[in-house]
Amino acid sequence: MGRSVGRERNKLTALAINGKKKPGYYGDGDGLYLQVSASGAKSWVLRYSLNKRVREMGLGSASLYGLAQAREMAQGYRKLLTQRIDPIDHRNAEHAKIMLAAAQRRSFEQCAAELHVLKRSSWKNVKHGDQWINTLTTYAYPVFGKKDVTAVSKADVLRALEPIWTTKPETAARVRQRIRAVLDWAAARDYRQNHDPHMWDQISRALPSASEAKKPKHFEACPYLVVNEVINAVRMSGAEEVVRDAFEFLILTAARTGEVLGARWSEIDFAQKRWVIPAERMKASREHRIPLAPRCLEILAHRRDTGSELVFANQKGRMLSNMVFTMLLRRFGYTFTAHGFRSTFRDWCAERTSYPREVCEAALAHTIKDSTEAAYFRSDLFEKRRALMETWATHCAKKGEAMGEVVPIRVREPA
Repeated sequence: MGRSVGRERNKLTALAINGKKKPGYYGDGDGLYLQVSASGAKSWVLRYSLNKRVREMGLGSASLYGLAQAREMAQGYRKLLTQRIDPIDHRNAEHAKIMLAAAQRRSFEQCAAELHVLKRSSWKNVKHGDQWINTLTTYAYPVFGKKDVTAVSKADVLRALEPIWTTKPETAARVRQRIRAVLDWAAARDYRQNHDPHMWDQISRALPSASEAKKPKHFEACPYLVVNEVINAVRMSGAEEVVRDAFEFLILTAARTGEVLGARWSEIDFAQKRWVIPAERMKASREHRIPLAPRCLEILAHRRDTGSELVFANQKGRMLSNMVFTMLLRRFGYTFTAHGFRSTFRDWCAERTSYPREVCEAALAHTIKDSTEAAYFRSDLFEKRRALMETWATHCAKKGEAMGEVVPIRVREPA
């Protein structure tokens, strides 16, 4: 059994310690000694035996630890001996734990940066990856970015989310999701200790309910009866030719802005009269085939010899700005958005055609929400969509008056 060497206790006094000048060991009892070195420095030592092995454990300088403190430390280590635990080995193990914890310590910001790099291959594009880290930089870092990830609390998360929870609900939801991803990843890597997976339920209850949050604002759409008027206004404007062509192509294909601006010649199949957008450029990460109406083919033929891999490249051969259509519409004072033309197309489909709903939804690359239906329905209805898109192009070429109605276009009030 382990025991301290020397059973008498409390033989030393503070006055006696000050008087010890000669180098050597001076016992206090039960294995605790004052050691005086040749230089006169004084320190505490605990001698003990365990498994027939005598060991000597330094407890620190006598100038740092008084007699009472030394006795208290010795008593703690003696308790370990009663459990047959070697005090030196125990202290070394505790020190190793501290060193390991220090090596694993990460701030929330460091964890987010590491996770961002690891997720790089999963981003649909560079812009998506930038948005992921930028939302954390804007909303989470100012509150707890430099904080040890283990110390990030529910209150910290709430302080980041509350200012935007009702005013920017969609952004807030993304920030919450990304904070959670960082904390869960940190816990899996043992950077975050004592992680509570139930904290998100408590956070949800602490935030305003969804009904109290500001409802998302939908993109304002152009009335479908005046699409031709808008297209003609843009054609006659002083905008760059590439912008005019890209804008009309956007309307005729009912595609998203990013899909049009990033269109490449390798995606255009003139023989089959189709535009095939690869999965990595689509919101739903699924390849989307768009039938090209005659007017779309005219636009493409006009742009074919630009010398860039991009269909709608600027003068430097690079992609047009994502704001190019927004600025174009603002110049005319229109209140609707470029993305809103997708809604314009869908409204026209519903009110002016008899095409089945699934054909119209497929034209917008909308996925089937019902998982059972989606499992059995694999067709993209391409040939039926070809007829739909040609009918849409014909509609876009007609003036509102030719369809029997005159619809005023809403414009911004002058400042």
